Parts: sequence; C-alpha cells; structure tokens
Amino acid sequence: MKGHVLHNIFAILLCAAAANAALAQRAPGDYPTRPIRIVVPVVAGGPLDMIGRLVGQKLQATWGQNVYIDNRAGAGGVIGTEIVVKAPPDGHTMLHFSSAHALMQAFNKLPYDSVRDFTAITPAARTVGYVLGVHPSVPVNSVAELVALAKKKPGLLNYGNSGHGGVLHVAMEQFNAYAKIRMTPVLYKGIGQVVIDLAGGHIELAFLTSSNAIGMAQQGKIKALGISGAKRWKQMPEVPTIAEAGIKDYEFYSWFAFWFPAATPAELVNRMQAEIAKAVAAPDVLARFDEVGFEPYPLKPDEFTRLVQKEIIATHKLAATLGFKPQ
Repeated sequence: MKGHVLHNIFAILLCAAAANAALAQRAPGDYPTRPIRIVVPVVAGGPLDMIGRLVGQKLQATWGQNVYIDNRAGAGGVIGTEIVVKAPPDGHTMLHFSSAHALMQAFNKLPYDSVRDFTAITPAARTVGYVLGVHPSVPVNSVAELVALAKKKPGLLNYGNSGHGGVLHVAMEQFNAYAKIRMTPVLYKGIGQVVIDLAGGHIELAFLTSSNAIGMAQQGKIKALGISGAKRWKQMPEVPTIAEAGIKDYEFYSWFAFWFPAATPAELVNRMQAEIAKAVAAPDVLARFDEVGFEPYPLKPDEFTRLVQKEIIATHKLAATLGFKPQ
C-alpha cells in the first residue's frame, strides 16, 4: 500500500512538472504581467537610446504596462548585453542594441555568443547610411580624390574609430577593402570624441551619422564626400552615394534591433515583433526618423536571425583579411 501511494505521488509530481514546463513555453494571455525592461547598453542621448524610447512609449501605450529604458553602458556594450543573457526568458527583459552586436563578434572576445545566447525579435530601424566626412584641411573634394591620395600615401590618413568591431570601424575598413587602400585607425571610446577631434583637425576623416554630418557640413567643419547607403539622403541631396562616387557595390548601414534572452517562447517573440513593427510605422515615429536619417526596418524573427548570421560571417572574413585577432 505504501509503495502504491508513493508511486501515485511520484506520478502527480511528474504531471505537475510537465504542466509547469508547458506553461513556461506558452505565452500568457495577459502578457505582459509586469513592467518590461529594455536594456540599452550605451549612455542615454544617442540614436540607439532615442529609438528604444520611441518604441518603448508605443508599447506602453498599447499594453498599459510600464516599459522603461535601462541604460547600462560599458565595455563597448558588453556590460548591458550580459544582463540580458542572464535574465529569465519570460518576455519582460529585452536588449536594444545596434548592428555592433553582430560586428563585435569577430573583433572581440565576448562572454556570450551573439546568436546562440539570444532570441532575435526584429530590427526597428536602420540608418540611411553613414556620411564620409573629411576635415577641410585635407586636399580632396571627392571620394575619387581621397582614394588617389590614400594610394599615394598609404597609412598617412588617420580615421576615427569608436571601437574595434563597431560600426565606424567596420564601415571604414570595408571602404578600404573595396577601394584597395590603407588608412590608419585612431581608437576612441565613443563617436562623440570622434566628432570633436575631426572638427578640430586632429584626425583627417571618419564615417559620421547623418545627423552629426549635416550640421558639421553646414558649419564648414567637414567636407561631406559620400554616403554609404544605396541612395542619396534627401536632407543632403548634393552628397552622392559612395557607389555613385566610384567605389562600385559599396554599401553599409547600421541597424537598431531588439532581442530577448535565449529560450524565450516563440509566441512572445512573434507578439513583440508585431508590436514593434506597428510602433515604427506610426506617423510620429516616421517623422522623427526622417529628421535624423533613419528608416523603419522591421523583419520577421527568422529573417533577422539570418541577417545577424550573415553579418557575423562577413565581418569574420574582414577581420581575417586585416589580420585582426579578437581582443
């Protein structure tokens, strides 16, 4: 009799465990059940932070649940990103990071895997491109003249690099590879110092966000030679694309996206993806994007996963070409 009772208790416990596991994999109908934290692994005030806040406001309005930004800067984004890796996969903690999340994998020894340890949701936006800006003292007025100067004096020109594996670094090294030239990176802790030193003539050139470039060009602090996107930006229509300017097939964007921790249930992922796609299609969000050189860029989770994998592979090839080993 005693053995029979123990057997029944054991069977009940097994059933309960199976039921709990099934519930953990199923999104609750009243999701979200508590505030949603969006971890942004950079300081407040930049484009990544701005997009996170725009999306967060729309999610909060839709769900009536608090959505807040948690800025956790440090180590090029690693500190904040690690927080999300360790968070419960219940849909209440998200990472909002740029394409540096994929690019950094080839240039840095990371304490996580950018694909395996996350569940891709969707990009929210991408840049219209980065503007190639040179200091007015540099004796060039076009991409072709810049390339000719760099070929004449290999390594002489210094460009601003805001972090190994970051978008400014990869954009310029891809440019160098396409143009078959060599320029010297000068490492900074962030794009803000790159902008200051370029304006001051301490470096010769850099790729700049469109919002930084337009003001600097208007004030005569840079000469804008080209933009890295596939088409000209309507706010700076006189600036050709870099492909138009002679570097055939060159194209570079940065995107800004959301991830959950690994093992987050698919129903939660799909629900969040749909809400983010709706948020970036709102007229007020589109107007803000237009002002600063962004465009909405929602993808399905599987499409987004493939994009991340593709960029990781391409960046590993670039790093190998440069002879750069993860640091």
